Amino acid sequence: MFDRRPAPNQRVALLVQYLGSGFHGWQWQPNQRSVQAELETVIEKIAGYPVRVCAAGRTDTGVHAAGQVAHFDINSPIPAHKWAVVLNNHLPDGVLVRASAPVSFDWHAQYSAIWRRYRYTLYTEAQPNLFVDPFVWHYYHTPIDETDIQAALKPLVGRHHLSAFRRAGSKRAHSWVDIHAAECCRRGAFVTLEVQASGFLYGMMRLLVGMLVQVGSQRRSIDDFHHIWKNERREAVKYAAPAKGLCLIGIGYPEPPFPAQARSSAMPHFAFDPLPISC
Repeated sequence: MFDRRPAPNQRVALLVQYLGSGFHGWQWQPNQRSVQAELETVIEKIAGYPVRVCAAGRTDTGVHAAGQVAHFDINSPIPAHKWAVVLNNHLPDGVLVRASAPVSFDWHAQYSAIWRRYRYTLYTEAQPNLFVDPFVWHYYHTPIDETDIQAALKPLVGRHHLSAFRRAGSKRAHSWVDIHAAECCRRGAFVTLEVQASGFLYGMMRLLVGMLVQVGSQRRSIDDFHHIWKNERREAVKYAAPAKGLCLIGIGYPEPPFPAQARSSAMPHFAFDPLPISC
């Protein structure tokens, strides 16, 4: 069929945030709400023809993003830096464009990226809290020792074959991952795990956190954890952490298209302020 779409005159990069609980992941799916579909629907209404939006990485159902990056090609008089405002005037609740910028046609949100960073947040206090529940795994059944988790994480930094933390269904040809940083820390009742890598395997972070929580609660030893991933024992990794505790917080590029203020992590670290002595 003859393509009547006009030749694009610009490539626009987007810095996108979304609440994963309202979407069946990033990627377009038939009869399901996705972030990609919402963006493409709005852009098509503005442009008058279909436009494909490409992301740096596909997040699963329920996973949040504070710093997803995407791009699209379009023929439009709207300057690239204005697209954030234009899109936010039309996008539904739960998704927001933090910034937009012009990029060259050889720049690609996925293939130009050199790292991705995810954060997983655990809430360990016994009392539930409505205001943090959408963004955490409320894990209070047993105490969590974040120092054990950090000790387990440390040897993961480097290039490793991590097929033990890869869900079935991935089309990726291999399971090699270059991990640049892996950290665990506690802020009161909140324990966060952050991993930065060149790329992530399908389901990797949630499978990794599921096993690290076993280490932190002394249900599995650090040595056992290392033995499992080094020997690629996928059958021993049985539990994935809930999606809602996971957030894509940033994508790195050799020459970032967005200003530093927009790129800063917009996913806050949770902490409780003490109640005042008197009102």
